[in-house]
Amino acid sequence: MTAQNRFRDTEIRASRGTKLTAKSWMTEAPLRMLMNNLDPEVAENPKELVVYGGIGRAARNWECYDKIVESLTHLNDDETLLIQSGKPVGVFKTHSNAPRVLIANSNLVPHWANWEHFNELDAKGLAMYGQMTAGSWIYIGSQGIVQGTYETFVEAGRQHFGGSLKGRWVLTAGLGGMGGAQPLAATLAGACSLNIECQQSRIDFRLKTRYVDEQATDLDDALARIKKYTSAGKAVSIALCGNAAEILPELVRRGVRPDMVTDQTSAHDPLNGYLPKGWNWEEYRRRAQSEPVLVVNAAKTSMAEHVEAMLAFHNMGIPTFDYGNNIRQMAQDMGITHAFDFQVLFLLIFAHYSVVVLAHSAGPRFPVTPKIFIRRMRRLKNLSQMMSIYITGWIWPVSVSVSKGYRLVSAGLAWGSVLN
Repeated sequence: MTAQNRFRDTEIRASRGTKLTAKSWMTEAPLRMLMNNLDPEVAENPKELVVYGGIGRAARNWECYDKIVESLTHLNDDETLLIQSGKPVGVFKTHSNAPRVLIANSNLVPHWANWEHFNELDAKGLAMYGQMTAGSWIYIGSQGIVQGTYETFVEAGRQHFGGSLKGRWVLTAGLGGMGGAQPLAATLAGACSLNIECQQSRIDFRLKTRYVDEQATDLDDALARIKKYTSAGKAVSIALCGNAAEILPELVRRGVRPDMVTDQTSAHDPLNGYLPKGWNWEEYRRRAQSEPVLVVNAAKTSMAEHVEAMLAFHNMGIPTFDYGNNIRQMAQDMGITHAFDFQVLFLLIFAHYSVVVLAHSAGPRFPVTPKIFIRRMRRLKNLSQMMSIYITGWIWPVSVSVSKGYRLVSAGLAWGSVLN
């Protein structure tokens, strides 16, 4: 399956209101979730089925998407649809309490579980990278991690800056589906932020949705704005179009000292998600098809320089961390032996995602104490019950909003891992 087979010049919009397009709400829900993942106001590149995270797709190709929609539209309440890496592979007669949809994405036998083998299968149309919520149809845009990112920044303020980020600024990169939460989260936390992004289209989208406030024309302009706003104690987010592998080392050379440094680029996928320095995006995508080995090496070389700059900030005593995007491992692969000297803060986001999902499945209100949490978890009689709830909806904001205590504990645990 070539890249051309994955493109369709169309817009997907999920149905609204109470009118069913499927046979019941148990199948209408996953159908709308799938379509909402590919809404142009949600997905990063919906015409190629890409939702977020490099090549995180909702379906393997458009033929598979059409078949999934057809299957969900006609699925009965005693049937289960099986999805294998974005492709519908069967409908089985089950029962009304079974999940309506079972999904397995990107599962490879460990010996072959590497990017080289996966990319080969992906190019042949035999696999699909589903990310965390793209291929499982539960992506809700950057809003999904605004809260967790906000709490990370706030906890950094508590740990390092006396409880306030007023007059402070965050240096980061990546304004995609996940990274796009960073500027808004920093502003909500009271900090300025400089957000580096190599694709102008992504900056435009964050400006349109007001997740980022302004765009600087160049690095000098960006630093001037940062100085202006931090001096005034204002929290303003600034985007800068450029390559982090070039800009962060330049900031180190200039002796610039941010108050916090992080990263949320799609470094987990060097072939599709991280632009090598000196390249433009069109060249990168073209050569990824014709020279994948060269592209991966160039991207990982740039990641190594990016991480070296982050390490330089870390060695200055500046709080430095990434969000679990594997950039440190990529740098280590390229010979940066001390790449893991700074820590990962993905623990916080993962804790929020996993515990909130489980807790909401176990009861209508998020548990505040471990005792209540355990009691509610016991209500889940089996995995099937959990999955049937999971696949038909995810009430993230409601669950989280009722437990300030948990949010503080999870943020504290995450930062505790950094300090230790």
